[in-house]
Amino acid sequence: MFNNIIMNTFFMHKTIEFNGIKLDKYQSKVVMCNHKSYLVVAGAGSGKSLTIAAKIDYLIKNNISPNKILCISFTNESVNSLKNVLEKNNIEVDVKTFHRLALDIIGKEYSISSSDYLLYITEEYFNSYVYLDKTYLLLEDYLSNNKKLKFLINTIVTFIHYMKSLLIDLEYLLKLIKNKDIDINNRVILLVILKIYILYYQELKSVNRIDFDDMINKAQDKVLSLKYFKYSHIIIDEYQDTSYGKYKLIKNIKDKFDINLMAVGDDYQSIYSFTGCDLSLFTKFKKFFPKSKIIKLKYTYRNPSDIVEISKRFVIKNRNQINKKLISKKYIAKSINVVYIDNYVESFISIIKELNNVLVLGRNNNDIDKIIDNDKLVIYDYKIIYKDDESLNIKFLTVHSSKGLEEDNVVILNNVDDVLGFPNKIIENEVLDYIFINKQKEEERRLFYVALTRARKKVFLFTIKNKESIFVKELLRDFKYKINIIDLSKKL
Repeated sequence: MFNNIIMNTFFMHKTIEFNGIKLDKYQSKVVMCNHKSYLVVAGAGSGKSLTIAAKIDYLIKNNISPNKILCISFTNESVNSLKNVLEKNNIEVDVKTFHRLALDIIGKEYSISSSDYLLYITEEYFNSYVYLDKTYLLLEDYLSNNKKLKFLINTIVTFIHYMKSLLIDLEYLLKLIKNKDIDINNRVILLVILKIYILYYQELKSVNRIDFDDMINKAQDKVLSLKYFKYSHIIIDEYQDTSYGKYKLIKNIKDKFDINLMAVGDDYQSIYSFTGCDLSLFTKFKKFFPKSKIIKLKYTYRNPSDIVEISKRFVIKNRNQINKKLISKKYIAKSINVVYIDNYVESFISIIKELNNVLVLGRNNNDIDKIIDNDKLVIYDYKIIYKDDESLNIKFLTVHSSKGLEEDNVVILNNVDDVLGFPNKIIENEVLDYIFINKQKEEERRLFYVALTRARKKVFLFTIKNKESIFVKELLRDFKYKINIIDLSKKL
C-alpha cells in the first residue's frame, strides 16, 4: 500500500513532453492514467486534442499497437478535425464516427436509409394517410395552418429520433396515449406519432433498410454475439454529446471484450440535445461506468482570464453540471465588450476595421443578413469581404458549427430580446417532455458559453438599447465592472 501511495504521488506531479511540447501536470496525468475506464473533463481551450494525441503516442510507446487503438467522435467534421491533429503529430490510428463503427459491426446485411427519409414519410402521412384513416378530423387546427403543421411535423420527427436514441419501445408510447392525465390534444399528437412510427418501420422493412438510429441499436445487439473485436483501447472525443444508444453500444463492447476506455469532453459545451444526447451520461459517468476515474484539465490556453471567469460563472448557473476550476494565465484588458448599435452595417464596420482575424457568430443562419450590404460587405463561402479592406480575415458561422474552433476576435450578433434573438425563444412542443425532458433554457446558456469561449483576445456582443437579451442583461448586472461598453448608437 505504501508503494502505491509513492507511485500515485509520483505520477501526480510528473509532467511529460510530447513532440517538443511540455504538457501541464493535469494533461500529463491523463496521458499516464492506466485506469480501465476514465473521464477527462476538458474545458474550452484546455488542450483536449493535444492531450488525446499525446495519450495515443504514450500508448504506442508502451507497446500498444496502433491497430488496437480506436478514436471515436460524433460528426464527420469532428472526425476530420481529430484526424488532422493526429496526422500533424505523425500518428496513424483509426478515427471513426459512432455510425461508421456501428456499420463495421453489423456489416452489409442492410442498406442504409437517407437521413431525411423519416421527414419524407411524415410529410407523406399528412398529405394522404391522414385523410384515409380519418385522423384529419382530430387535426383540423394544424391542417388549416401551414406554420402550425410544419411545427408539428418537426416535433414528430424529433420525437421518433428521441425514441430510438433512448431505446424507448412502442409499449411506452401506448401507455402515454392511454394516460387520461395527459391533455387530450397531446394524446392526439402521440397517437399520430404512433401511426407514423409504424408506417415508417413498415416502409423501411419492406426494402430491407435501416436508418442511422437503427445502425447504433442493431450494432449493440450484434456485439453480444461477436467472438472477436479488433481494438483494445477506445478514446471517445466530445463525450458530452453521447446518446443512451451510443453509450449502450460502448458499454456492451467494454463488458464483452474488456477494452480500455477514455472519454473526453466538456458538459459546459453540450449543445446537441436535438440529436438525443443525454448529459447525465457525462455528469454521472461513474454511475454508468463503475470503478471509473475522473480527471479534470484545469488550465485553459485560449481565453483571457476575464472571459474564462465570466463565462464559467455564467454557465454554472445551469443545474446538474460539473463544477470545475479553469485557470488562464493570459490577461487582456476589456476582453468582453457590449456594443450598442443603431445601424448594424456601420457598427460592424466600425468594430472590424480596427481588428483582423474575426469570427462572426450567429445564433441562427439568417443572422448574417443583418450585416450584409452589397455596397460594403458581402459573403462568399462563409468568408465576409469588406470591400474597403479585402485583406481582413473575417468569417461567419453559426454558434453550433463553431464548436471546437477559435479566433483572435469574436463578434456575436443579435443579442436582443426577440424570438429569434440570442437566446432563442422558440418553444419546443411540450409533447417532447413526455420522452425527453426539455432542457432548452439550459442548452441556450451552454450555447452562449460556447460562443464566448471561441475568442483568444476579445468578444463583441452586438445589442440594441432597451432590447438587450436576458444574457446581456445578466452579464451587465453580475460583472458590470469587468464588461466594457461601446456605445455606437450615439456616434453613427
